[in-house]
This record gives sequence, C-alpha cells and structure tokens, in this order.
Amino acid sequence: MEKTFGKRSWSILLLFGLIGQIAWSVENMYFNVFLYNEVAPNLNAVTLMVQLSGITATVITLLAGTFSDKVGNRRSFLSWGYVIWGITVALFGFLSPKYVGKLFGLDVEQAIALAVVLVVIADCVMTAFGSTANDAAFNAWVTDNTETEYRGKVEGILSILPLVSLLIVAGGFGILKDLLGGYQNLFLALGIVITLCGVAGIFFVKDSPKLCRSGSFKDVFYGFKPSVVKGNKSLYLTLLVVGVYGIACQIFMPYLIIYMEEYLGFSVIEYSVVFALAILLGAAVNVYLTRLSDKMDKIKMLYFAVGIFAAGLLGMYFSKGMGHIGNLIVFGIFGFVMITGNILVSALTGSTVRDHTPEGSVGKLQGVRMVFSVLLPMLFGPMIGNAINTARGLGAASENAALTTAVIPAPEIFLAGALFSLLMFVVLPMLKEKKHASENEI
Repeated sequence: MEKTFGKRSWSILLLFGLIGQIAWSVENMYFNVFLYNEVAPNLNAVTLMVQLSGITATVITLLAGTFSDKVGNRRSFLSWGYVIWGITVALFGFLSPKYVGKLFGLDVEQAIALAVVLVVIADCVMTAFGSTANDAAFNAWVTDNTETEYRGKVEGILSILPLVSLLIVAGGFGILKDLLGGYQNLFLALGIVITLCGVAGIFFVKDSPKLCRSGSFKDVFYGFKPSVVKGNKSLYLTLLVVGVYGIACQIFMPYLIIYMEEYLGFSVIEYSVVFALAILLGAAVNVYLTRLSDKMDKIKMLYFAVGIFAAGLLGMYFSKGMGHIGNLIVFGIFGFVMITGNILVSALTGSTVRDHTPEGSVGKLQGVRMVFSVLLPMLFGPMIGNAINTARGLGAASENAALTTAVIPAPEIFLAGALFSLLMFVVLPMLKEKKHASENEI
C-alpha cells in the first residue's frame, strides 16, 4: 500500500464520492420533497419512506459487502452498481399521480394513493442498488486503499462531500427543476449522470493489490458475533457514537427543506443562499480542523465537535419570530455552526471507524456500519421528528382537503436533535478508556 493517496485515487474518490452523495441527497431530501409536494402532503408517508429505505440499505449492504469480500472484487460492484443506480433514479419522476393515473386509468384519489405506494417501493429499489454501489463497494474500496497515516485527510474530504451535495441538491435542484420543466426531467438528467459515472468506473477503477477473496455468506452475520464485538470494542463503541449522532441528524434532516419553505417561508433562492454560505464556510473551517485530526487525539476532538453541532441546532431552534430577514440571517449563522460540527463529527467518527476496522474483514463489516449509520438513525430519527411534528400539528388544509390535512415540520425538531446529540458524551468516555487500554497493551 502506498504511503500517499495518489492522483488517480483522489480522482476516483472525488467523482464517485460526490456523485454518490448527490444521489443520496436527492433520495434523502428531494424524493421527500417530491412526495410531499407532487404526490401527497403527508409527513407520515415521508417518514415511512425514510424508514423502509434505511432497512433496505442495511440489508443490502450486509449482503453486498460480504459478497464483495467473497469474490475479492469491489470494482464491479462499484461500477455496475452506479450504472443501474442511475437508471432507477431516472425513472423516479414518472411516478407522479398524473402519470400513474393515466397509465392505470384511475381517478385522482386512487392515483394519489397508488403513486404514494409506488414512490415508496421505487425508493427502496433505488436504495438497494445505491447501497450496493456506494455503501458496500465504494466505502470498502476507500478503506482498502488508504492507510492510517493519511486517512484523516481523506475522511475529511469525504465528510465535506455530503455537505457539498446538500448545497447542490437543496438549492440548485429547486432552480434546476424549474429550468428543466419539472421533476421528471430533473431525475432523468441526474440518472444519466450517475450512470455515466458508473460507465467511467468500468474503465478506470482498480481494486487494491492487497484485496483477496475471503469469507463466505455465513459472514453476513460476522459483525454481530459476540466474539467479534468483544475483540473489536473500540470499533463498536465508535459505531455507537455514529448511531447516536445519526439519530440526532435524522430527527430534523428529512424535514429541513420543507421546514424552511413552509414554516420560515424561505424561497428557493433564499434557502439556497443560506445553504451556500453555511456549507462553504463550514467546509473551509473543516479543511483546517480535519488536518489536525491526523496529529491530535481524535476522541478529544470529538467532544469539541459534538458541542459545536449541538450549539448550532439549539441556535436553529431559536431562529424564528425575528421577521423574514432576521430569520434568514440568524438561521444562516447557526446553520453554519451546525454544519461545522456536522462535518467534523462525520470526519472524526469516519476515520476512527476505518482505523479500527480489521483489514481482512472490511467488506463484511460494512453492513454493521450501516446498522449504526443508516438503519438505527433512519428508523428512530424520523420517528422522533415526525412524532414532534404531529404533536405540534402545525399547518393548514392542503389543496386536496378531501384527502388529507398537511402538517408542516415544527422548530422543536432542532431542539430534540440538539438534546439527543448530547448522548454522545455518555459513550465517548468509554471509547477513550478503551483507546488508552489498547495503547497500553502495545
């Protein structure tokens, strides 16, 4: 293994990392907005879609990660996975009630009901291929091709990509949707880009020389064996931190754009500017902070990062009732604080997870990582957030009052996210003690 991350590796990481994160941002946020605005303004449907997507992602990553270990191949799963992933995204825009009603000859209410079901199913199908390509293959490829000496820097860049994709999707996609004439053309264009990325991977991606065939399908449950957990306590304690952090994020993240549009009354241009400034400033700060993580104690830095993240969410909760311009400015400031903490927590936990992942078990442990980073957060986070939204009951009757009453997200989702994130302070001392114990054994 090279002691530096070469230009070819950086190119692959940036291309597949960014395109993959854009696709996930669309799935996590814009598919939610599409369902809410174009199919039915029902937060229960949004919540269910997020939860089922999390379950699908975890199960598929367990299977695909184990299989990629068994055949000793990340390249094919990565490249062909992106090709098919793009096709599924391209077809998503055809699932609006208008197209579904015409195809099956249904009235408005029947078309809406069937469209909701089809959107949820299609999201799970898209997630299955995305998880194979990105969560299982791409993440394992990154671990295969990095060393501890520079993993913090690589992970720092990876942790910025989701925020860059969030900027592109949350802001630019709203404008792009109007320019392209609607969701159908928007998703079609994105799908083509993802597929072309996969085609490029067929020719340019190479597996690590140290990758070899290992394990069997019995290894699907490898990461859940008591002996494996006991022998890798630092890894599982770090994953527990990842799980708590993920739940805190998912309490508010699925509803963020809807909250800005419906509660704060921001236009697409306005929340695009808020996102742009917050993300760009947060990313710039973290370029410096993540470089420090290769030289400093990552666990100590996590205390600092969690505090920043929680403070930002708390500020976002209070960023209301100040007039339109006041809300824009204050929400943007605390959004920057939250995003700074968000990137830093992601980078520190991500690099620590890779540090503690045994080399011979990278693929079959990707599913375990997904349990903590996707399944638990996407099951419990939206459940908590939607319970808060439902309890507050904010909103007015939707355009189709005969079908449902639209409930909009409430500001308390940010307060809940801040409070839940503080649970990481319960786990971090245990991780620190284990880290020191490991060092003393060496």
